[in-house]
Amino acid sequence: MTKAFSVLVLFLAAIAANAQQLIVIESNNLKCNDSVLVFTPKMEGHCGNCDNQTSEAIPTLFLLHGWSGCYNDWNRLDSLQSLSDSTGFRIICPDGFYNSWYVNNTDKDKMQWKTFFDEELYPLMAQKYNLDPNKTFITGLSMGGHGAINIFMDNPDRFAAAGSMSGVLNIHHTTLIEKEVTKVLGPYTEENMSSYDNVSAINRLESLSGSDKILIISCGYNDYYAKCTTEFSDRCKELKVPHITLLTPGTHSWKYWRFAVREHIHLFSMILSGENLGY
Repeated sequence: MTKAFSVLVLFLAAIAANAQQLIVIESNNLKCNDSVLVFTPKMEGHCGNCDNQTSEAIPTLFLLHGWSGCYNDWNRLDSLQSLSDSTGFRIICPDGFYNSWYVNNTDKDKMQWKTFFDEELYPLMAQKYNLDPNKTFITGLSMGGHGAINIFMDNPDRFAAAGSMSGVLNIHHTTLIEKEVTKVLGPYTEENMSSYDNVSAINRLESLSGSDKILIISCGYNDYYAKCTTEFSDRCKELKVPHITLLTPGTHSWKYWRFAVREHIHLFSMILSGENLGY
């Protein structure tokens, strides 16, 4: 694990085997600190306010927020401790910042979020919580859906499966491309189009061709980004990438995402227990 960062752990709540933690990582890759909220379920034999290096690994979900959000979005607009307790999943919410898109900025002097995840965040969480890749999942909403699928494709061996909720799975479709994404990937011009193509999840699917790990792709069918979901699903079919597409009533809203995250965790739980997923 890289030594190019320091960690400050703040215990926000700790009650016996139940704890919510704030972990602050001082990162050279980000050029700033990253705040990470961790919710550990109330389970006998697992202590949320200690390092579980010798205990049995429990299911863990990396849960990413959307554009203009922060690490506390999910907890502020949902009850993540209750969700962790009811599902048995540890939930890890890192800060993807206002506009990182969970990728490396093309300017090396600016935020390198993907490298931060690869070299700092994931190794630290794996060490502290004894992560088992066969019990580890990742999903996120909107910008975070884009991030979750991309991070999964970077190294599928770290996860059992991945998901996207209302994800911007084709970055060319976002209405933020000229105003915001250019701050991360540079000018949106023909000369620089490879910077956008190379980080767009739909363009990277060939790397999963023949994989036996499944993607959970969901969106409200009244959401602008539903077209990303259907386009991504069609490409998965062409490449024979296992996936479940869930199009249900809903918009680009927290009402939908509070529903969708529970659907994702339910399907992730089925994967853990080896239940029939239809294929």
